[in-house]
Amino acid sequence: MKTKSGKKKVIVIVLIILLLLNIADAVLSVVIYEQNFGKRFTTTDFVTHVEDFEGLSAERHEFTSDKGQTLVGYIYSRPADTAEPKGVVVIAHGLGAGHIHYLSAANRFAENGYLVFAYDATGNDESEGDGVGGLPQGIIDLDHAISCAEELYPELPVVLFGHSWGGYSVMSVLKYHPEVKAAAECSGFVSSSDMFESEGKKQAGIAIYAMLPYVKLYDRIKFGKYAANGALEGLAASDTPVMVIHSADDETVPITCGYDKIYEKYGSDPRFEFIRLEDAGHNRVYEDKDAREALNVKFREWLDTLGYDYEAEENAERLNADKDYYMNSVMDKDEWNDTLNDELFGRITALYDRSIGGGE
Repeated sequence: MKTKSGKKKVIVIVLIILLLLNIADAVLSVVIYEQNFGKRFTTTDFVTHVEDFEGLSAERHEFTSDKGQTLVGYIYSRPADTAEPKGVVVIAHGLGAGHIHYLSAANRFAENGYLVFAYDATGNDESEGDGVGGLPQGIIDLDHAISCAEELYPELPVVLFGHSWGGYSVMSVLKYHPEVKAAAECSGFVSSSDMFESEGKKQAGIAIYAMLPYVKLYDRIKFGKYAANGALEGLAASDTPVMVIHSADDETVPITCGYDKIYEKYGSDPRFEFIRLEDAGHNRVYEDKDAREALNVKFREWLDTLGYDYEAEENAERLNADKDYYMNSVMDKDEWNDTLNDELFGRITALYDRSIGGGE
């Protein structure tokens, strides 16, 4: 029979083991967190530029975010088409992609009479920052971007458009800017821990669930109120009309991490408009699938003219080089820039127009 002293020793050993396991989980959580968010993102893949959109103008602006870092944004407009702008659309970009990836959207909003303020968040492209820092940084930067837009154009109403990280940001920021007239979000998640869970599964498997409490704590330590108030809190604090757009086959931000949670709470609320797509994916959820596939077909046909052997392993590296050459020297950029989902953008613009009193 064990003595009381022996039982106490066992209990102490168990508690020490549990403590060490918790410390290990906490340390691993911070390591994974910083591996994902402690780095810069610089656009290196093919993008179009303002010169590729006839009639589109860009005006550079700098503004400061929370830690004194300078962020860079551009006011996009079509002066020849718009005598009196309806308002300002502020675009919040996704993780790993500066605002330059959203020029087609900026041009479309400008064609419909809006000024567009699109910026690079902390640690992205032209903006300062050694790294992104964390997902709540997107809310902070958007908070400052909205204030900048309102200072530049105090007489114009502000509406928001965000994709992925930007979708999470435009919903969450409504807690701090309830004056925003309307918001359209694509493929956004409702909380930073949801996104960390989704991506963390790919790196740590089910072990990610042991880390999530520490991720939430670390988020809160780094970002304070911005970490505590995610999309649902932002939506609850505002009367702003919101359009929620998501595709069921999204593997980057599963629809269960965004759309479904918002629909569960606001599905019958007339303030919300829900657009559930089935096969639009994540990165190009707002584009026309047939138009994008038509471009892919043309690319494959061009490869065929080179006598391409798709099965040859040595062609993997060559494919990247040939694709780069094709997109920069062969492809019709007008076709590339004209792949937006017209019906979807029509509905987004109609939401903006209604919300600012500029349309039925």
